Amino acid sequence: MKEAGADPTGGRHAMFKMQLPTHITYRLSMTQRQLKFSYFFLTALNTLATSYYFTYLFFFLRDRFGFGDRDNLWISALHGLIYIFSAWQCGKFAQRRGFFVSLKVGFGGLVLIMVAGALLDSVAGIVCALIGYSVVLLFTWPVLEALVSENETRAGVQHNVGIYNCVWAGVAALAYFTGGALYEGLGRRAVFHLPAAIFLVQFILTILLSRPAQSSAAPKLAPVSPPPHQPEAGAARRKLTPQTFMKMAWLANPFAYMAINTLWAVIPGLAIKFNLSPAEVGSFCSVWLFGRFVAFAFLWRWTGWHYRFRWLVAAFGILIAGFLTMLLASQLWIVVLAQVFFGLAAGFIYYSSLFYSMDVGEGSAEHGGLHEAAIGMGIFAGPAVGAATLVLIPQQANAAALAVSGLLLLGLGGLFGLWGNARLMRSRARD
Repeated sequence: MKEAGADPTGGRHAMFKMQLPTHITYRLSMTQRQLKFSYFFLTALNTLATSYYFTYLFFFLRDRFGFGDRDNLWISALHGLIYIFSAWQCGKFAQRRGFFVSLKVGFGGLVLIMVAGALLDSVAGIVCALIGYSVVLLFTWPVLEALVSENETRAGVQHNVGIYNCVWAGVAALAYFTGGALYEGLGRRAVFHLPAAIFLVQFILTILLSRPAQSSAAPKLAPVSPPPHQPEAGAARRKLTPQTFMKMAWLANPFAYMAINTLWAVIPGLAIKFNLSPAEVGSFCSVWLFGRFVAFAFLWRWTGWHYRFRWLVAAFGILIAGFLTMLLASQLWIVVLAQVFFGLAAGFIYYSSLFYSMDVGEGSAEHGGLHEAAIGMGIFAGPAVGAATLVLIPQQANAAALAVSGLLLLGLGGLFGLWGNARLMRSRARD
């Protein structure tokens, strides 16, 4: 999921194709296209498995152990706290030991963790399984992010990352839309059984792909110095530097995840409020996920939003309004409508972080880990603030929503602070 920090984009080896004989280049490009398709397929499966597990785990905890909003928020915060450190370290592991070693460790470990979760029947056991999941999961995402952009030109990186985003966002929407019906039809333990089966398929596919991926690697050639990396031409015409836009997007993305992961944790409570079954939740509460997918697809093909501050700040404001409306609205149709705007705004913020990281600099699996670690900060902070507020003010049902909204407003203030500081520095430089 993804992603903050810097993203694993950059075409580090793109120059080698220009030096190969034509017939070798043709065969290599065909093999690379087939491998890229396989990486996108692994991404889709990973999204499917993780979405089924993590988003409906909150329903499992509600139905099996009587968890309410406060308890689920603590669970989400715990996941985020572990996510921060495991993302950073797992990205470094993949960079040192190899992408496919990391994927095998990740998918194999996730199979074992899901099987263990299905067999355990205590809060402590389920929490231990979640902790293991939060660590081992990060052996996979930074690598998948890096593989889709490896050995690509700059244009190829942007194209592939656009596809990557649309794949995981579209599958995440589909998973949540259908997950409630599967939860009802297959039983509560499906939150473990179904992901275990999918992770097992991924583990087998990774073993099958590792040898073709190694054999298709580029031959060793004399090192060629790549041309200096420069942001797109339009960036120079803006009042703010590209680096400032990148910092603002890096700031905004974790705040978006504060809202997203707070929302995941309290949706079972919303279901009770509106008397929705899990299957109905899948229908009515997946709207924002489809909105995020639409945003990704649109922003991938249209570039007019690049390096425009008003687009980013507007998206942040809409995110806050949509979040607060969803949690405070007393009618379901208002919740559904608010999701449309929330999803579009969340998609814009995430894609901004990704694009500016990619356009301003290069990355790797290790940088992908930093991207995921920054996301983990948002996953932790939003639910932690919401849960702590409910501990301090248990009689106020809307305390968590208001507290997290206040946190988001601080993030919006941070955006304006970066904007104002950059304009001031630019003005001083002219003088």
